[in-house]
Formats: sequence, structure tokens, C-alpha cells
Amino acid sequence: MELESAKETPREGSSLPGEWSPSALEQNFSKILHRLTGQEARQSNSRDVALKDLCALIEATECNRLFEESGEPHRGIPEILGQVAKALGKYAAPHKEEEGGSDGHSEVAEKAAEVGLLFLKLLGKVETAKNSLDCPAWETGLRHLAGPIYIFAITHCLEKPWTSPKSQEVAGEVLSLLLRVTGCSSEAGFLRGENEDEKGKFIVVMGLLKPDLNKETWKNNPAAKHVFSWILQQVTRPWLYQHLERILPPSLLISDDYQTENKILGVRCLHHIVLNVPAADLLQFNRAQVIYHAIFNHLYMPEHNLIQAVLLCLLDLFPILEKTMHWKGDGARTTTHCDEVLRLILTHMEPEHRLLLRRTYARNLPAFVKRLGILTVRHLKRLERVIISYLEVYDGPEEEARLKILETLKLLMQYTWPRISCRLVVLLKAILKLICDVARDPTLTPEPVKNTLLQEATDCLILLDHCSQGQVKGLLAKILLSCEDRTVVSCIRKVQQVPEGNPYHGT
Repeated sequence: MELESAKETPREGSSLPGEWSPSALEQNFSKILHRLTGQEARQSNSRDVALKDLCALIEATECNRLFEESGEPHRGIPEILGQVAKALGKYAAPHKEEEGGSDGHSEVAEKAAEVGLLFLKLLGKVETAKNSLDCPAWETGLRHLAGPIYIFAITHCLEKPWTSPKSQEVAGEVLSLLLRVTGCSSEAGFLRGENEDEKGKFIVVMGLLKPDLNKETWKNNPAAKHVFSWILQQVTRPWLYQHLERILPPSLLISDDYQTENKILGVRCLHHIVLNVPAADLLQFNRAQVIYHAIFNHLYMPEHNLIQAVLLCLLDLFPILEKTMHWKGDGARTTTHCDEVLRLILTHMEPEHRLLLRRTYARNLPAFVKRLGILTVRHLKRLERVIISYLEVYDGPEEEARLKILETLKLLMQYTWPRISCRLVVLLKAILKLICDVARDPTLTPEPVKNTLLQEATDCLILLDHCSQGQVKGLLAKILLSCEDRTVVSCIRKVQQVPEGNPYHGT
């Protein structure tokens, strides 16, 4: 294809790009860049022509000339190619979230596939230049291209509303070729550096994302938050701490949104930071407290996926927050952040009737008891009410909530055993009622689940017997005289067969 600008800047009468001077090539790339970013870019015909001209120019230009410096006080071809790559990424970026419709998404996928093919050609030139001996400037070109091309690849290789199988495939090929050209074995190596001497491209990529991650602009490009989350997950200890000032503000911003999807995404970003940044850095400037207060309020939202993400993050944040708290032994221990969260969870658990939320709360309850240990005694009365009420309610075929509540009860008895004997009758009734309910369960609960429930309940009875110095066995002996259910009798006999004084080895 003959370029529009070929006749305007020929070298010695020639219109072949391979014979142009570096300054002429630079001028042609600049004109294409202007057509992609200027006023003309609003016209689809102008953009289409610019893309065709760019494709023809890349194909017709030899790799050693593509990255050649002009020697004049201009930006140079490599830098302009980087600007072109940025413009192509924006051209193929998804629309603002409010505009999202299926037609717009299909158009974005088509643009992405087209731009992806252009990037493959461009990276192919870089690879050819890398393998040749007469083009040492390829590294300069790659330095300007790597960041924008990587953001494009991550935007379109993941399954999102704006992608299609074709655009995902092309973007995946772009990412593979980019990693091969940069000599990186993985995305993590690309971002953090393959060895200690390499800095990696994380700072470059974050610099390109930064304009799309502030309070005013982050929703204009719905892909930006997902790209940020993705690259954040690729960088772990011990590299992440040096980027804390860059990654913490966007994570807090995303988690503070009104949409549940964004809240969850932001909380997961914060959780990754908590796991991969040293405690000393998080405690500095009260960053850990900022994270805690940012996600604590999410616990008031009745969204089970959000609460699950928040509780997992908080459980890993507690050890950091409590590093500065030391008990001197001369008074009551101070209330911890874990106490505060558990109080709120128990407040929400008691009246909760939605199964998904009940399962979420119950799933995380054992971890809180383990975290507090003997200090769980502060919450014993409310835990008793929650445990009894949750054991009464059928939870579906998998019985996740009741199994986790039984696990919580076992831990509670192990940590607070001196306070259990006074609750013997109440807990014994609740456990026996559960065993009877499971034994007569007419639902489609699988037999393995029923057996697990019965075993866990039996373990609780054994523990309860230990905590009450054998009182449970005496009370169960009376039940055996009148009980006719073989399943219930089997569980009771297991408890009675445990010798007195034997250490407990629960499953």
C-alpha cells in the first residue's frame, strides 16, 4: 500500500519507506500519531486509514531503520512508536461503564483484534532486530513499547464483557511474544525483573495506569481497575513493599466504591498488600489502621462475597495491628480489633436468616476463635446463643454452616473449658437434638455428609464430657434405656466407650 505521506517526505525522490531518512520516517510516524490522537481521530474513516498506513509502514520498514535515532533534536522513532502504542491501546480500550452495551463491547473486541495484529507485527520487528547483529537500538524501542503493549494484552486476554474469543486469542499471542522478546519467563519476571539487577516494568506500567486510577477518571476505562488488580497479584514478597505508595491509594479508592463488585476487587487488592508487604511498612504512618477502617465498614453490607473477602483480609491484618499491643499482666487485657470484629459478626449472625450469609459467617467463625484463644471467653454468652440457634437449622445438602459451627464449638470447649461445665445441659441438649435431626433426616443430604455431621457431633459430646468431669456419660446412660434409634444409640455408645482421663484426639 502506498502511504499518503510517502510523496510528501521522500528521500532523493524515492517514495519507498526503506529508503527514507530517519527524520522522514519519524515525520511519517508523527503524522500517523496525530491522526490517531488529534481531532481527526473522532472520525472512524480517518482512524481506519491511519491504522492501514501504520500497518503498511511497519511492514515496509526494515527493523534496523525502525529503531534508528534521527540524530536531530526530535523525539526519535522509538519514542514516537511508544506514543503510537499508547494511542492504539486507548483506541481499543472499552468504553465508560455507563455506556456499556453489547454492541459497544463487540466493537471493542473487533478493534482489539485489529490492534493486536499490529502489535504482533511490531514485536516481530523487535524480535528480528534483537536476533540481528546490526541493530543495537532495539532495546531502546522495546523500552518504549513494552509498557503500553503489556497493558493492552492484559486488558484483552482475560475473559471480560468487552472481549471475544478472537480478541482474547490475539491478545494472548501478543503477551507471549512480548515476554519472549523481553527475555522474561513469566509476567512476574516481566514486572519485577528476572533477577536482582533488573528493575522490571512494574513502575513503567503503573505510570501508564496512573492517569486512569484517580478519583475523577478511574471509571472512564473499566479495564484499568482489572489491569491494576492483575499486575498487583503478580508481584509478591519481597518486591512489593517498594511500590507501596503507588499501589495503596488505588486499592483504597476501588474498595470505597458503591458497587459491590468494585468493593470486592479493592478488598482483594488490599489483602494482597497485607500478605506481601512487611508489617513494619504497614504500621508506618498508620497504614494498617487506614486499611482496617476502610474495610471494616463493609461488614455492614449484606453481601456474602464481600463479607468473605473482608473477613479473610481482616484475619491476616489482625497480627499486624496487634504487634504494638503488649499485655503487662497487671490488669485486664485490652480489647483488640479481633474482638471488635467478632462482636459485630455475632450481632449479625443471631438474626440472620439468609443461607449464603449464614454460611459465610459460620465458615470464618473458627478462625476467630483460634485467633482469640482463651480470650474468646469474652464472647462466650453470645457464641453460645449463635451455636445453639445455628445447630437447629438445616443448611442444605452440604451442611456447611452446621459443620463449621460444630468445629467452632469444639475449639470453644478446648479454649474455655473451665466455663463449659455450667453450660452443660444447654449444650448437651443442642448436640443431641442435632444428632436426632440428622438420624431422621428425610432430605437428600448425602450419606457422607450425614456421617461427618454425626462424627463431629460425637466428638463434641466427648469433649463436653471431658469438660464436665464425666457428667455427660451419666446423663447419656439414662437416654440409652429409652432410645430406639440405632444411629443415636451408636453415637452415645462411642462417647461411653472413651475411657476416663484419656486425652481427646478429635477428628
